[in-house]
Amino acid sequence: MNNTSAVTMPPAFNVARVRADFPILGLTVAGKPLVYLDNAASSQMPQPVIDRLVRYQSTEHANIHRAVHYLSETATAAYEAARTRLQRFINAREAREVIFTSGTTEGINLVAHGWGRQNIRAGDEIILTVLEHHSNIVPWQMLALEKGAILRVVPINDAGELLVDEYEALFNERTRLVSVGHVSNALGSINPVKQMIAFAHARGVPVLVDGAQAAPHLAVDVQDLDCDFYAFSGHKMCGPTGIGVLYGRAALLEAMQPFKGGGDMIHTVTFEKTTYAPIPNKFEAGTPPIAAAIGLGAAVDYLSSIGMPAIAAHEHELLRYATEHLSALPGVRLMGTAKDKAAVLSFAVQGIHPHDMGTLLNQEGVAVRTGHHCAQPLMVRLGVVATSRASFAFYNTLADVDALVAGIRSVQKVFA
Repeated sequence: MNNTSAVTMPPAFNVARVRADFPILGLTVAGKPLVYLDNAASSQMPQPVIDRLVRYQSTEHANIHRAVHYLSETATAAYEAARTRLQRFINAREAREVIFTSGTTEGINLVAHGWGRQNIRAGDEIILTVLEHHSNIVPWQMLALEKGAILRVVPINDAGELLVDEYEALFNERTRLVSVGHVSNALGSINPVKQMIAFAHARGVPVLVDGAQAAPHLAVDVQDLDCDFYAFSGHKMCGPTGIGVLYGRAALLEAMQPFKGGGDMIHTVTFEKTTYAPIPNKFEAGTPPIAAAIGLGAAVDYLSSIGMPAIAAHEHELLRYATEHLSALPGVRLMGTAKDKAAVLSFAVQGIHPHDMGTLLNQEGVAVRTGHHCAQPLMVRLGVVATSRASFAFYNTLADVDALVAGIRSVQKVFA
């Protein structure tokens, strides 16, 4: 008997079965079936995650880490089990390297305050890229203003790809940190972060990766990337809002100052001196978003049950199909044509403002994002004020793409 026949293979990806897990996808908008293409802003939540949140609120809710009664112990166990789920999901070395935050923005700010204020001095340089979300620009601007530091920015080519040679040329003896997005929220460009991290580390420079747009779509292995920090948000990966994760190397986290002070992040408190709790508690002051953390744990279990490689493959097919069909539309300009992309299409239509496009697509039941996507420096580089953005998730279908294309045609007829 051939032993390979006993190997358990993951089930084939079945988008219809997946869609059945998302009750919101059954909605109608303006009398038409909802076509939800705003996943880069927030994804939708599957029934198993909804059920887990309801179970917690119905049968397990209490504050954590602070009591010995049944409900508190149950809630604490569920909260810490969620941390372990996230550790496995990103392959962190230890669960204590997983810090629960309110989202990617807080994670980046935590590093800016807890690490940056200790390590950045006047004249030091921080490397960012023109692709960054405002959440990975503004905290560093604030720190640079406070410390007298300098921001250096990696440019892109017309396809929306980072110019790696230009990145490497920015390094000098004053370079102290690189903070780079794994995937562009506005263009979908997947940056060569592993290569960038290796280059920085060879020069003794730590790297923070903004993974908000990568963690929902790609298999993320922080040990393989060898990054020093990695931040992402729950609401973009089938979890609740108000919860996110900052991964950090244990040695770096232990050396950092807390971002916030309060309950549960302390070891001892007197009016003369406070000593801090070990990580991760040191960075989780006050009552945390317990239900949201447990919900995020359920969300990564759900994603893992499907398989991130299967998710990436399905979304790649959506991107290929959508790129082909939108490119064929007259008067449509695609923004960002990087060779390595996640399933995001930003586009402009000749003679139609993106806000008008989004408003009229909504009347067709099609939900897209319009505006600058919290990436104003990138919009300047592209020579536009705003774009329309269709961003796909694994529960989207080729029929959703067809609806988008038909909707754009309908809007063009209105403006003809």
